[in-house]
Amino acid sequence: MEVAVLDIKGKETGRKVTLSDAVFGVEPNEHAIYLDVKQYLANQRQGTHKAKERAEITGSTRKIKKQKGTGTARAGSIKSPIFKGGGRVFGPRPRNYGFKLNKSLKKLARKSALSQKAKNNEVLVVENLEFDSAKTKNFISLLQGLGIEGKKSLFVLSESNNNVYLSSRNLKAAEVVTASELNTYKILHSNNIVFVEGSLEGVESNLSK
Repeated sequence: MEVAVLDIKGKETGRKVTLSDAVFGVEPNEHAIYLDVKQYLANQRQGTHKAKERAEITGSTRKIKKQKGTGTARAGSIKSPIFKGGGRVFGPRPRNYGFKLNKSLKKLARKSALSQKAKNNEVLVVENLEFDSAKTKNFISLLQGLGIEGKKSLFVLSESNNNVYLSSRNLKAAEVVTASELNTYKILHSNNIVFVEGSLEGVESNLSK
């Protein structure tokens, strides 16, 4: 699949790049995508939630009423979950929600997500991405030139660029990552993916191994 290379103003340079079929042309595997996104979201959870159970509640341990003759159910502690202020039954405890996935499955998920974007013509390639200073208006001008202003966009750089990152930081709909930080969730969460031409080689190399 060929994609036109654009300059920083969104105009065609007259050149085209060929996207690797091994990365951008595979048959999407929906289950692999599901598992990879599920793992990413699970890893974002702190897992620090905690509720007190009856053994941890502060309260009297005396038997609150006699065993028989009241006409009601037996009750041995004011800390019982059936009473107001009692402990919670099977309440949440601190835990780690993460789980393991094979590297090959994670690669398949990323290739599947990229292939979906390429099929929907949501992949753009820019020749270069350099800003003289960190200014939000520079990044807004870039979005306007590419015709994706107001849309969720993911910019993939070959290496970290502080000026580009700081220029995009105030824009909720735009995110800048390096090729090594690219993951399935970020790909699917964006409406358009903009690759700097130099980053394509790194992405294709990482996912073709």
